[in-house]
Amino acid sequence: MFKQLILLCALSMPLVSCAATAPFSGEISTQALLSDYDKFNKQYNAFTPTEQDIALMQKLAGKELIVLFGTWCHDSQREVPKLIKLLEESKVELASIDYVAVGYNKRDDAGIAQAHDLQYTPTFVVKQNGKELVRVIEKPTGTLAQDLTKGL
Repeated sequence: MFKQLILLCALSMPLVSCAATAPFSGEISTQALLSDYDKFNKQYNAFTPTEQDIALMQKLAGKELIVLFGTWCHDSQREVPKLIKLLEESKVELASIDYVAVGYNKRDDAGIAQAHDLQYTPTFVVKQNGKELVRVIEKPTGTLAQDLTKGL
């Protein structure tokens, strides 16, 4: 019995260490994201949007934007900083914007990811009056600005 208990403890140690290093999940500000996550900051500083993309971002004026991403996700580390830079340089006035980080299970405690049927990260959801207008999943087919404003 004692050997089984020792074995059980030994086998559960990796689970405890994984739990301690779970990625951040929940709403996060752009300031915290760029200051606390080096890969996001590096991509933000490396990205220079085109004038055309900056102009396209104006189509988002008055819209709601929900950004679902993982701090651990390489696609998120590439695309979310681009969005932040595009929004800052275009100075577009959105109705609202929410940055929601998810864990490896693609969930957050508030249930925002589940409510938006998150399958892949990042996912950008453009809404107006609560109705989804545009969804960009993982990586855009054109530029991020083109895909975010497609059909608007």
